[in-house]
Amino acid sequence: MIQFSRLLVVCTGNTCRSPVAAALLRARLPALTIESAGLGALVGHGVEPTSRELAEREGLNVESHRARQVTQEMIQWADLVLVMSESQRLAIGKLDPASIGKTFLLGRWSGTSDKGQEIPDPYRKSHEVFEYVHGQLVRAADAWQKKLG
Repeated sequence: MIQFSRLLVVCTGNTCRSPVAAALLRARLPALTIESAGLGALVGHGVEPTSRELAEREGLNVESHRARQVTQEMIQWADLVLVMSESQRLAIGKLDPASIGKTFLLGRWSGTSDKGQEIPDPYRKSHEVFEYVHGQLVRAADAWQKKLG
């Protein structure tokens, strides 16, 4: 069994999906170091208010999060990189070609495709979309806990 100690969770802006997914994973896998970043980060921004509200309902504290831009160094630091979409997986591969083999969809164990399920960006969408995405993040974190825990 492959041992992971450092995980990087990546989305687009690093304000909706990846910080909440990282917090969910930290709660489930406390022995691991888990960070998040964005491919087009809203650098310095906190967690988007609806995402934050849903995270806090889960008992997660995301108050101190500040969005940051993903770098090649962050990707190389991680043992495992989790992204929200196939296009993000390919973007990570462009930033650091050697890391494509350790980069997977957060929804890897969800859905019916071999690669797993993409998790859509709820940014600037309705509360219902945020709730749907949050449910996907929770299920994905639960699935990774089973695989890594």
